[in-house]
Amino acid sequence: MTAYRREESANLAVFERILSQCERRVLRVALRLLNNPQDAQDAAQEVFLRLYKHLGRIDEARGYEAWLFRVTVNVCRDMARARRRSVALEEAADPASAQADAYQEAARAQQREMVRRGLARLGGKERAALVLRDVEGLSTREVAAILGTTENTVRSHICSARLKLREFTSRWLRRRV
Repeated sequence: MTAYRREESANLAVFERILSQCERRVLRVALRLLNNPQDAQDAAQEVFLRLYKHLGRIDEARGYEAWLFRVTVNVCRDMARARRRSVALEEAADPASAQADAYQEAARAQQREMVRRGLARLGGKERAALVLRDVEGLSTREVAAILGTTENTVRSHICSARLKLREFTSRWLRRRV
């Protein structure tokens, strides 16, 4: 086997490992940023195409996850900018909900809809910061690196997003009573 084929085989193995470990998180982040399952799948596919293309140039010491999130946010921004439209978010059903009674499922569906609509009303930077920090559990430092901004700016975006979500939630709940 030639050196080129060994390297290609090793790269493919690394790519497949990263894909299996990170595919769901990348897709989940894209879904929350784009509010559309088809767009999110397109974005995730683009992210992993870029990963494969740039695999040899990524600093393994820094890890692939931060790189993947940064590229995911950038791809989603590009897609949103290109399409310039608001789209609906459809979350996959929670497997545990199949066993729940009808009342609990209705409450969860209402809660998902409330969160979906609240996230859709946030600006792109606020939504990205909130999703990466609060939903994906990344540190403020990691989010700042991914978004190419400072930790203080991330904190500001998250604070603003939380306040907007709190206001939206209050209005939503008052309308439902």
